Amino acid sequence: MDRQPHSSEREIVVAEAIREFVSELRLVELGDYVAYIRLERMANVADIVDSAAELYFMPGTVRLGHGGEAHVDWSGEPRITLDLELRPFGATVYFTLSLTAAAAAVDVTYVAFDEPEPDPGANTAFLASSLERARLRKKAA
Repeated sequence: MDRQPHSSEREIVVAEAIREFVSELRLVELGDYVAYIRLERMANVADIVDSAAELYFMPGTVRLGHGGEAHVDWSGEPRITLDLELRPFGATVYFTLSLTAAAAAVDVTYVAFDEPEPDPGANTAFLASSLERARLRKKAA
């Protein structure tokens, strides 16, 4: 799929929004991801994604998309990639999250808006505010 012209800005917005969620995904052992993905137990991976997402987002905001890949070989650093979807109000973001031992990367493949504006910058701002509204915030006691 061709990248949309404004994917770079939107990748930053998505990466900032899911920072804590990604930290939660890292609590799962690499071997578990490898086993579930290689044995095509994607429902288990979806459960991991759902469990991590429920701590930081409204229900249904983050979900596993079409699957994932485990890149584990003798010569390189292990890498897990997950196809994910963000569904805040008014938008759907399709992206791939890549996890390695030291880093995480977001690759936005497509963003669909329910009611897109002619100005791409306005759409990006809408995405940022929509993701913010979908977040769960802890209230100070």
